[in-house]
Amino acid sequence: MNEAQFLTLIKEHQGIIHKICRLYRDSEEDREDLFQEITFQLWNSRISFKGDAKVSTWMYRITLNTAIAAYRKRKPEVQFREVLPDMAEEQPDEELALRQDKLFAALKTLDDSEKAVITLYLDDCSYKQIAEITGITENNVGVRLNRIKSKLQKLLIK
Repeated sequence: MNEAQFLTLIKEHQGIIHKICRLYRDSEEDREDLFQEITFQLWNSRISFKGDAKVSTWMYRITLNTAIAAYRKRKPEVQFREVLPDMAEEQPDEELALRQDKLFAALKTLDDSEKAVITLYLDDCSYKQIAEITGITENNVGVRLNRIKSKLQKLLIK
Protein backbone atom coordinates (compact mmCIF):
# COMPACT_ATOMS: atom_id res chain seq x y z
CA MET A 1 0.00 0.00 0.00
CA ASN A 2 1.55 3.29 -1.08
CA GLU A 3 1.14 6.68 0.62
CA ALA A 4 -1.73 7.84 -1.60
CA GLN A 5 -3.67 4.61 -1.01
CA PHE A 6 -3.04 4.89 2.72
CA LEU A 7 -4.27 8.49 2.87
CA THR A 8 -7.41 7.51 0.94
CA LEU A 9 -8.00 4.65 3.36
CA ILE A 10 -7.64 6.98 6.36
CA LYS A 11 -10.00 9.50 4.80
CA GLU A 12 -12.62 6.84 4.03
CA HIS A 13 -12.48 5.27 7.50
CA GLN A 14 -11.63 8.25 9.70
CA GLY A 15 -14.98 7.86 11.49
CA ILE A 16 -13.67 4.67 13.11
CA ILE A 17 -10.63 6.50 14.44
CA HIS A 18 -12.58 9.55 15.61
CA LYS A 19 -15.07 7.38 17.49
CA ILE A 20 -12.35 5.52 19.36
CA CYS A 21 -10.49 8.75 20.10
CA ARG A 22 -13.63 10.28 21.59
CA LEU A 23 -14.18 7.23 23.75
CA TYR A 24 -10.63 7.12 25.12
CA ARG A 25 -9.84 10.85 25.42
CA ASP A 26 -11.74 13.76 26.97
CA SER A 27 -10.16 16.89 25.50
CA GLU A 28 -10.01 17.79 21.82
CA GLU A 29 -6.24 18.19 22.03
CA ASP A 30 -5.81 14.71 23.51
CA ARG A 31 -8.11 13.26 20.82
CA GLU A 32 -5.99 14.87 18.10
CA ASP A 33 -2.82 13.43 19.65
CA LEU A 34 -4.38 9.97 19.83
CA PHE A 35 -5.62 10.28 16.23
CA GLN A 36 -2.05 11.01 15.13
CA GLU A 37 -0.68 8.08 17.15
CA ILE A 38 -3.28 5.74 15.65
CA THR A 39 -2.52 6.97 12.13
CA PHE A 40 1.17 6.42 12.79
CA GLN A 41 0.53 2.87 14.03
CA LEU A 42 -1.70 2.13 11.03
CA TRP A 43 1.05 3.37 8.72
CA ASN A 44 3.61 1.14 10.45
CA SER A 45 1.22 -1.84 10.32
CA ARG A 46 0.17 -1.45 6.67
CA ILE A 47 2.92 -3.79 5.51
CA SER A 48 1.60 -6.63 7.67
CA PHE A 49 -1.95 -6.26 6.30
CA LYS A 50 -2.35 -9.14 3.88
CA GLY A 51 -6.00 -8.66 2.99
CA ASP A 52 -7.18 -11.76 4.87
CA ALA A 53 -9.68 -9.64 6.81
CA LYS A 54 -11.70 -6.58 5.89
CA VAL A 55 -9.82 -3.30 5.95
CA SER A 56 -12.23 -2.04 8.63
CA THR A 57 -11.50 -5.10 10.81
CA TRP A 58 -7.76 -4.49 10.50
CA MET A 59 -8.22 -0.78 11.26
CA TYR A 60 -10.39 -1.47 14.30
CA ARG A 61 -7.83 -3.90 15.68
CA ILE A 62 -4.93 -1.45 15.32
CA THR A 63 -7.02 1.52 16.47
CA LEU A 64 -8.35 -0.19 19.59
CA ASN A 65 -4.98 -1.68 20.51
CA THR A 66 -3.29 1.71 20.13
CA ALA A 67 -5.97 3.54 22.11
CA ILE A 68 -5.93 0.96 24.90
CA ALA A 69 -2.12 0.95 25.10
CA ALA A 70 -2.00 4.75 25.14
CA TYR A 71 -4.82 4.88 27.70
CA ARG A 72 -3.02 2.49 30.04
CA LYS A 73 0.17 4.53 29.83
CA ARG A 74 -1.67 7.72 30.61
CA LYS A 75 -4.34 6.60 33.14
CA PRO A 76 -6.45 9.78 32.94
CA GLU A 77 -8.98 10.38 35.66
CA VAL A 78 -12.44 9.68 34.27
CA GLN A 79 -15.23 11.72 35.77
CA PHE A 80 -18.68 10.17 35.61
CA ARG A 81 -21.56 12.48 34.79
CA GLU A 82 -25.16 11.47 35.32
CA VAL A 83 -26.57 9.88 32.18
CA LEU A 84 -30.16 10.23 31.02
CA PRO A 85 -32.16 7.15 29.99
CA ASP A 86 -33.91 6.66 26.65
CA MET A 87 -31.16 7.95 24.37
CA ALA A 88 -33.07 7.12 21.19
CA GLU A 89 -35.80 9.77 21.39
CA GLU A 90 -35.78 12.54 18.82
CA GLN A 91 -34.20 15.57 20.47
CA PRO A 92 -33.30 19.10 19.50
CA ASP A 93 -29.63 19.18 18.41
CA GLU A 94 -28.39 20.67 21.69
CA GLU A 95 -30.22 18.15 23.86
CA LEU A 96 -29.16 15.29 21.59
CA ALA A 97 -25.54 16.42 21.86
CA LEU A 98 -25.87 16.52 25.66
CA ARG A 99 -27.30 13.01 25.72
CA GLN A 100 -24.52 11.76 23.45
CA ASP A 101 -21.93 13.32 25.75
CA LYS A 102 -23.54 11.61 28.70
CA LEU A 103 -23.61 8.28 26.87
CA PHE A 104 -19.91 8.64 26.14
CA ALA A 105 -19.35 9.42 29.83
CA ALA A 106 -21.11 6.17 30.73
CA LEU A 107 -19.11 4.26 28.12
CA LYS A 108 -15.89 5.64 29.60
CA THR A 109 -16.69 3.95 32.91
CA LEU A 110 -16.38 0.54 31.23
CA ASP A 111 -13.10 -1.34 31.26
CA ASP A 112 -11.01 -1.50 28.08
CA SER A 113 -12.35 -4.81 26.78
CA GLU A 114 -15.95 -3.76 27.44
CA LYS A 115 -15.38 -0.48 25.58
CA ALA A 116 -13.98 -2.33 22.60
CA VAL A 117 -16.87 -4.80 22.39
CA ILE A 118 -19.66 -2.23 22.82
CA THR A 119 -18.05 0.22 20.40
CA LEU A 120 -17.91 -2.42 17.69
CA TYR A 121 -21.49 -3.49 18.46
CA LEU A 122 -22.72 0.11 18.27
CA ASP A 123 -20.96 0.39 14.94
CA ASP A 124 -23.12 -2.49 13.62
CA CYS A 125 -20.35 -5.08 13.53
CA SER A 126 -21.56 -8.67 13.59
CA TYR A 127 -20.67 -10.99 16.46
CA LYS A 128 -18.28 -12.72 14.06
CA GLN A 129 -16.52 -9.43 13.21
CA ILE A 130 -16.32 -8.47 16.89
CA ALA A 131 -14.82 -11.88 17.67
CA GLU A 132 -12.22 -11.49 14.90
CA ILE A 133 -11.21 -7.99 16.03
CA THR A 134 -11.10 -8.68 19.76
CA GLY A 135 -9.84 -12.27 19.67
CA ILE A 136 -12.70 -13.75 21.70
CA THR A 137 -15.27 -16.34 20.61
CA GLU A 138 -18.62 -15.37 19.10
CA ASN A 139 -20.41 -16.93 22.08
CA ASN A 140 -18.31 -14.86 24.44
CA VAL A 141 -19.19 -11.74 22.44
CA GLY A 142 -22.88 -12.40 23.11
CA VAL A 143 -22.33 -12.98 26.81
CA ARG A 144 -20.19 -9.87 27.18
CA LEU A 145 -22.64 -7.73 25.24
CA ASN A 146 -25.51 -8.78 27.51
CA ARG A 147 -23.46 -7.93 30.60
CA ILE A 148 -22.33 -4.60 29.14
CA LYS A 149 -25.88 -3.65 28.14
CA SER A 150 -27.11 -4.43 31.66
CA LYS A 151 -24.30 -2.38 33.17
CA LEU A 152 -25.02 0.58 30.88
CA GLN A 153 -28.74 0.35 31.51
CA LYS A 154 -28.13 0.63 35.25
CA LEU A 155 -25.84 3.62 34.69
CA LEU A 156 -28.31 5.35 32.39
CA ILE A 157 -31.19 4.95 34.82
CA LYS A 158 -29.31 6.55 37.74
